[in-house]
Amino acid sequence: MSQKHYNQSAWSERWPAPAKLNLMLRIVGQRQDGYHLLQTVFQFIDLCDWITFHPVDDGRVRLQKTIPGVPEADDLTVRAANLLKAETGCESGVRMEVEKNLPMGGGLGGGSSDAATTLVVLNKLWNLQLSTEKLIELGLALGADVPVFVFGHSSWAEGVGEKLEKINPLEKWVVVIKPECHVNTKEIFSAKNLTRNSKSITIPDFIAGQRQNDCVEVVCQRYQPVKDALVALSEFSEARLTGTGACVFAQFDSEDLAVNAYKSLKNKWQVYLAKGVNESPLFSKLKVGKCYIS
Repeated sequence: MSQKHYNQSAWSERWPAPAKLNLMLRIVGQRQDGYHLLQTVFQFIDLCDWITFHPVDDGRVRLQKTIPGVPEADDLTVRAANLLKAETGCESGVRMEVEKNLPMGGGLGGGSSDAATTLVVLNKLWNLQLSTEKLIELGLALGADVPVFVFGHSSWAEGVGEKLEKINPLEKWVVVIKPECHVNTKEIFSAKNLTRNSKSITIPDFIAGQRQNDCVEVVCQRYQPVKDALVALSEFSEARLTGTGACVFAQFDSEDLAVNAYKSLKNKWQVYLAKGVNESPLFSKLKVGKCYIS
């Protein structure tokens, strides 16, 4: 198969940008630059945005359709593509078509995931041959959650979220509620009463059941809809906050139990039914598509 043929096939594909959940989030310190030191566990779910990349001849990076309220130059996919060009001197252009399914400002990492899919796929399509380590470095410049999406596997994360170690938590069914509010992450991490000195734990500690989120108390104090969503979801299973929210989630041992909760909640809440997965759907697709992208 010729280079031209499989590149054409890959350009016509829709590429997933999956959501993530924080199964645990501890704040164990703070750096001098203000960034918080974390311990967290990231797991992907099979709820995704989808991106199609179209080659253009003018060398420009642009979106087929902008997100309302987000200038094109500020969109993380555009910033990611331009960062690749600046890093490598690539003169190619691209028009990106983004199908947004993940709620904005929900703590599911939608913008970060979109940026990571852009970095990973354009690195292939433009034949830039940057290493995963380099893409993670570029991703961190775009946002603290981008590296795990570039890494492509559920992870135990430390530092500001960039020190990643593969972990394989159980792949359970998940119900996610998106409350009618947008949590300001900067506001939460600036709160005076936020816990910043949690004791560090180990992976076995997490597996044994230590899965607190140090942001829950502050978020619930400031955002009543999040508190209400946690109460509603807790009727079906242990309800937890992902990141700083606003989304809350619960895991279920069977699809039937998850579907029951989903059906019971969907008339009142914006709710999603998904499956936890330890390999990013993007990387699963890259493996399947190795015949046309390498």
